[in-house]
Formats: sequence, structure tokens, C-alpha cells
Amino acid sequence: MTAVALESERLERTTLAVPGAHCAGCMSKIERGLSAVPGVAEARVNLSARMVSVSHEEGLDRRKLVHALADLGFEAQTRVNGSARPDSAARQLLAPLAVAGFAAMNVMLLSVSVWSGAEGSTRDLFHWLSALIGVPAIAYAGQPFFRSALGALRKGHTNMDVPISLGVLIASGLSLYETAVHGRHAWFDGALMLLTFLLAGRALDAMMRDRARTGVDALISQAPQGATVVSEDGTLAWQATDALRPGMILRVVAGERLAADGEVVSGASQFDQSLLTGESRPVAAQVGDGVLAGTLNLTGPVDVRVSHTGYDTTLAEIVRLMEASTQSRSRYVRLADRASRLYAPAVHTLAALSVGGWLIGGASVYQALVIGVAVLIITCPCALGLAVPVAQVVSSGALMRAGIMVKDGSALERIALVDRALFDKTGTLTMSRPQPDPAVLSAIDPVAVSVALALASHSGHPLSRALAASLSADGHRAAELDAVEERAGEGIFARWLGLEVALRRPEAASGIAVSLFVEGKPTWLIPYAYHLRPDYAEALAELRTLGIEASILSGDSVPAVAEVARATGLSAQAMTSPADKQALIGRLQAAGRRVLMVGDGLNDGPALAAADASMAPGSASDVGLQSADLVFTQDSLLAIPRAVRAARATTRVVKQNFALAIGYNVLAVPLAMAGFVTPLVAALAMSTSSLIVIANSLRLARIAR
Repeated sequence: MTAVALESERLERTTLAVPGAHCAGCMSKIERGLSAVPGVAEARVNLSARMVSVSHEEGLDRRKLVHALADLGFEAQTRVNGSARPDSAARQLLAPLAVAGFAAMNVMLLSVSVWSGAEGSTRDLFHWLSALIGVPAIAYAGQPFFRSALGALRKGHTNMDVPISLGVLIASGLSLYETAVHGRHAWFDGALMLLTFLLAGRALDAMMRDRARTGVDALISQAPQGATVVSEDGTLAWQATDALRPGMILRVVAGERLAADGEVVSGASQFDQSLLTGESRPVAAQVGDGVLAGTLNLTGPVDVRVSHTGYDTTLAEIVRLMEASTQSRSRYVRLADRASRLYAPAVHTLAALSVGGWLIGGASVYQALVIGVAVLIITCPCALGLAVPVAQVVSSGALMRAGIMVKDGSALERIALVDRALFDKTGTLTMSRPQPDPAVLSAIDPVAVSVALALASHSGHPLSRALAASLSADGHRAAELDAVEERAGEGIFARWLGLEVALRRPEAASGIAVSLFVEGKPTWLIPYAYHLRPDYAEALAELRTLGIEASILSGDSVPAVAEVARATGLSAQAMTSPADKQALIGRLQAAGRRVLMVGDGLNDGPALAAADASMAPGSASDVGLQSADLVFTQDSLLAIPRAVRAARATTRVVKQNFALAIGYNVLAVPLAMAGFVTPLVAALAMSTSSLIVIANSLRLARIAR
């Protein structure tokens, strides 16, 4: 359980993990139930992460929230390290799915002989064998539905799992009765088929949700678990992040990330703040300068006086922005929400009317129950449950083969509707790191080039790494150096064959550059530049053809952004903070626009989460990769319009699937109520409708070509 003060609204926000929330009906029930608690202003469920964020009055006893969830049938769990970490829902469903599928195949094989006309003891033998396989399998594979239904009934509620559980249990019970009295019919195969298709749909949906669940975890992982604290007597001791307090002095060595916001009190270094600000150049920090949690110390040791810790740091603010934004945004989730409210009472009513009508018409209790079970089974929402996840999984597989990973299936629906695209600059429109000018490198003395490679290979500075990678790729070999020394904010110095050599920051240079010094030779200035991604012009043209307006939204400096804006012909905003980006997206959405955010850094995390859909390149930071709905692994920007076209095709197929599923029920339910359908035929009809939906979705397998 985590509480965050919202001073501007005089409210607090408490976040709880709710592992039992797995469907849109759960989401609606939790939000309505918690909103009814006195003092609660709003409750929002993140179904992918299975968290609920509650805004409430200051001082509200949070145990009331836990008790309210318990009354609704949901267990509340505390959060771990600021993020919910429930077990994978998909993994929990795989074993029941495997058992149901394997048992269904075996029972169907046994049923073939019965369908072929087996009589007497032979039929009884196969029915008993089916019971020996089917009853334990149904008891195990049906647990996800039985537990959910029982929990709802205990609290005086119903949900979609109640009629499913009734259909399975009554069909199994009647099958056992038929087997015991040497009857002609048993429907273990139908019950197992029903469970198999239901579990398959739920597992596929859970797989897509699990991909979208870890964004905040990745963001929090950017902060270290602790830091080295310098005490008043000069002794050093490592302390966990939770134990850090304002006023403490932290010693941060090169290559270490800051665990808290603070001010440099000793030393000087350069810090990589690109994850927080989007600024591509390392930022120099000296005594008196502020530094931020999560940023990387690049060049030298510094002592930092802590100013903000925990939820007061800039990194934590980005966490909160992301948590507030990662809510379900799918129209089909809302449709399923409405359907879930109607499904259980509608099916119960139809089944009860069927049983009552046939009893009034003179049928036996057994015959009336068989018809009621057929109604329960034939109305099972298997096809409806498969309509979205199967299409999403097939389309996601096709996009994966094209180098685009879909992490959140509902994003395919959302990206299909976008009409506005916002691009980060560095690492998104451009390649992730600046590259040295190859023309300049080719003009440098080959001997000096080997010295440059040796110097660059001894430094972890981003410019040094880029230079070393470029020279190594061209086949150069490094010289042997002595007395290598890296000086914070200055460069890297050494001796080569008795001569002084250095790779250092130029005294005067416009743009990004390093200077190569070799004693007795001219000093070479090596400029760097961010190169635009391949096919950027064609990709932007395709987006315009698709009706999507694009612009640049970057945290980089005005000159750097202006250069890329001129090259691409896009309008641009520079020096935008994570909150600024999120606010702009909110304004566009309020104006009715559907926004696609394309970014790569930690500073883009809240914007990626807040946008209607989001994409990140494969070179993005861990947070960018986890926050984005889709990740494209190739350098080309053509992945973006390709994803939009595939998403629009997927949406068309999903609508077709819904029409097929609804049409099936319109035709099948009257037949079942009229007594023309046995539970086995109902299961076969239900399975056939599911297979039709699956076959229609498989047409998407080539959609990304």
C-alpha cells in the first residue's frame, strides 16, 4: 500500500495491488464500490498492472479501502518497492488450459465410439472412462471460474463466471447421473471443450496484458537500491535508499547512479541526464550545482548533499505521472464491461425461463434441466471472449516478424484511431547516439587514428564510446598507451611512445565535438552529429497519407531541435519536461485528438503512458521500452506507418469477429430454448463459433508484409 499526498487538491492517493482483478467486470465493480466509500473522490483500476489508485480525503483510514475491496470479493495486497508485482495471470492459466485441452481430446476420442452406435456395456465402459478422465480434469481446470464465481456469490454478487460454472457443474453432474443409470448421453466432452476455449481466450488476453504490466517497475529500477553515505567523522557506510534523509552526504563515484536529488558539495563531474530531461549532451556539475536521482555520474567522484528522497525526487514524480496515465483505454474493454453487467443476469434468466417453460409444458425435471444446461453452454461467451485476443495475438505475431513488438494488445485498437503523432528528437527521429563525422576521421593520420581508438576505449563517456565503435567498425586497431588518466570534465590523457596524447573537450567548438591531441602533431577537431533515421521522409509522408499530423516534442535544447525540425519540415517544441509533454498530450486529447507518442527515454515515460498509443525504438531506455505499447527493432521509421496500417486492419477483423459471435447467439439461443440442442451439440456449436472467429483472425497473419 502506498500513499501519495496531492496537496493541490487536498487529497491523498493510495495505490493497492488487486491480483484478483482480471476482467472489465472486475474493473467496473472495484471502481464503483470504492467510489461509494465516504471520503473517496475517485478510484481508477489499472487492469494490466492489476492495481487500483484511489484519490481520497487526507487522513482517511486506508483500512476502509481494504475492507471495501474485501466486501467486493477482492483481496488487496501491499505494493513492493512502489510497484505492484502480482504473479503472471497468463502463467497461472497455462496449467488448467493444458489439462482441459488434453482431457478434452482424450474424451472426444472415447466419444467417437458412442457416436458410432456403441450400445450396452461398451457404451457404459466408455462413459465411465470419460468420467474418470473428465471429472478430475474439470475439477482442476475449472478452478479459475469456480473460485471467481464462489467469491462473487459469497458477497451477494454475480459475474460472468457464475453461469459458466453452473453450466459446467450441472453438465458434469447430469453426465455422471446418465453414466450411473446406464443412460445414452454423457457430456463430459462438452464441458471440457467449454473450459478449453474459455481458458484459451482468457490466457491469450492475459498474455497481452502481462506485456504491458512492467513499465513502472522498469522506471523504478533506474534508481539504485542504496548509496554510500559519508558520516560527520568521515567514515563511509552503505545505506538503503529508503533510509536516506535530506542533509546526508553521499559519495558518488564515476559509473554510479544517484539515489536521491541533491547538491554537489565536493568534486566535479559530468552527468548523463538524458533519461530524465532528454538532453543528449552530458551535463557538467560542480560545487553548488543540483543533481537528480537516477542520473548517471560519468567521469569523476563527487560528494552530494541530499535534498529530496523517496517520493519527493524528480524520478518519483515521473513514476507518479506514469501510474496516473497507465489506465485501460480500450473501447472494447468498455464494451466488455457493459456486456459483463448484462451477461450473467441475461443467461440466468434465459436458462430459468427455459427450465420453467418446459416444466409447465409437461417435461420431466431431468429433461428441463438438460435444456437449461444447453442454454447455459450455448450462450457461453467463448467466441466473444476470443474475438479480441486472438486477432490481437495473430496481428502481433505478424508485426513481430516485421520487427515490431506489440506489448499491449489494446494498443492495436488505439493506434488505429490516431490522428496526431508526437516525436521525441534524440534517439527517435535521430539515431540514439551522436556519431563522429566519417569524412573527418578519414582525413586524420592513420597513426593518430589508432591513438584515438586507444584513448576512446579507455572511457565510458558516450562520445568516446561512439568514437571507439566507429573506428573499430572501420577495422582500425588501438595503439598501446601508458599512464592513462581520465579527468572529470576535461577528457582522457595518456602517454604513447613517450609522447603526450589526449582526447579532450575542445576549448571552442560549435556543436558536439572532441579534439584529438598528439604531441608534435596538429590537433584534430572531430565533430559529431545526430543522423536522422533511415526512410524518415517516406515515413512522414505515409503518415500524412494516413491522415496523421506529426510534430516534434523534445526536451533537447532549442538549437538542436530547430536543426532537426528544418530537416524534417515538422513543427517543434523544445526544452519540454516530462510533465510538459504529458500536459500537451492532455490538451490535445481534450480537443478530441487521438495522440500517438513516439519516444525513447525515461523523460518520455509519462508521455508514452498518457498518449492514446505509444511506440519506442529498440534502442530506447529500459523505461521507454517498457512504457511503450509497441517497440520497433529496425532503424527505419517506416515501422510507424506499417504499425498503423496493421492496427486498422486488426480493428476491422475484431469488428467482424464481434458480428460473428453475436450472430451465433442470435441463431443458437432460440434453438436451445426450443429443445433442439443437447448439451453436447451446444458445446460443439459453441466450439464451432469459436473456430470461425479464430479462422477469421488468422487472415491477419500476413498483414504486416
